[in-house]
Amino acid sequence: MNIDQLKEEVIAYSKTIGIDKIGFTTADPFTELKNRLIRQQELGFQSGFEEPDIEKRVTPSLLLQEPRSIISIALAYPSKMKVRVEGRKGERRGFFSRASWGMDYHHILRDRLKKLEAFILEKIPDARLKSMVDTGELSDRAVAVRAGIGWNGKNCAVMTPEFGSYVYLGEMITSIPFSPDTPMEDQCGSCAACIEACPTGALVQGGQINAQRCISFLTQTKAVIPEEFRDKIGNRVYGCDSCQTSCPVNKGKDFHFHEEMEADPEIAKPLLRPLLKMSNREFKNKFGTVAGSWRGKKPIQRNAIIALAHFRDATAIPDLQDILENEANPVLKETAAWALGKIGSDEALAVLEKALTVETDLEVKREIEKVLLKLMN
Repeated sequence: MNIDQLKEEVIAYSKTIGIDKIGFTTADPFTELKNRLIRQQELGFQSGFEEPDIEKRVTPSLLLQEPRSIISIALAYPSKMKVRVEGRKGERRGFFSRASWGMDYHHILRDRLKKLEAFILEKIPDARLKSMVDTGELSDRAVAVRAGIGWNGKNCAVMTPEFGSYVYLGEMITSIPFSPDTPMEDQCGSCAACIEACPTGALVQGGQINAQRCISFLTQTKAVIPEEFRDKIGNRVYGCDSCQTSCPVNKGKDFHFHEEMEADPEIAKPLLRPLLKMSNREFKNKFGTVAGSWRGKKPIQRNAIIALAHFRDATAIPDLQDILENEANPVLKETAAWALGKIGSDEALAVLEKALTVETDLEVKREIEKVLLKLMN
């Protein structure tokens, strides 16, 4: 079969199954990316969620025998909710980042890639194909940039002219020698809006991020969040969009092409206090279908405590007291002690003083003592 003709047929078919943009590139190694990844590793800027083997991240031939090309796909997701809910005193809400609205994007992208694979195998039954999304070895962004999907933004996201950076990315390595598309010119120019907007200074410079300072990363960790970042997290319970919402290219970009990506406002902007009392089953039933649930309940609860502290929500004091008295997880207990200190009322002080007399965990005890010292000075 004529490969150019097949490429046109693949492009046409992709539009019928809900792929918003498609690009093609070679299966050559990503040598420039390799140098960047080594540098990130040396600087300690990695998140730890990445594929640890750098060679696998940059060498398609380690993932598929004799690869000839890579197909990159992009699906646009909404930046605004169709139905909005607002928090109010006593009923404060948290916020999941836009990439965690609707159904978990891993499932959506895998569905599209599976359909694309079936279409290609129908045309070329002996083709070798390997698809991946986000958790795969290759860098989705590096593939997308080389395939002409968009350019590498200073916010470390792929910027597309059509949809801005509000796109989910996936790719498929193939044994078919598709002709490569032309990469785009960088269009960020001298703009530094995202770098200036980053709450924690995680964007070291255009296109370089220290993941250890990134709020999106911090909200996904399971440890105690360092104190310098807590106030900056605000009411985010998962992820962060500051580097996207501040971007001029993203201004006015809001697409609702895929029903399964639409936000349920009660999930995307959940009430904070009910989160603290949820069982694992209740959490899974409510949040299990969204990408932000992947680390489980405890990190979301810790972030909800930080959000309640952000609002200085005195109505949450009984909930925080309950955590200090009955919760086994020391991360939640430490965070609750800090939150009571932020609320800082006489009632909060009394809860902390009582907790100090019975607490046995040394780290939690140290946090309570530190908070009490601050409150009493």
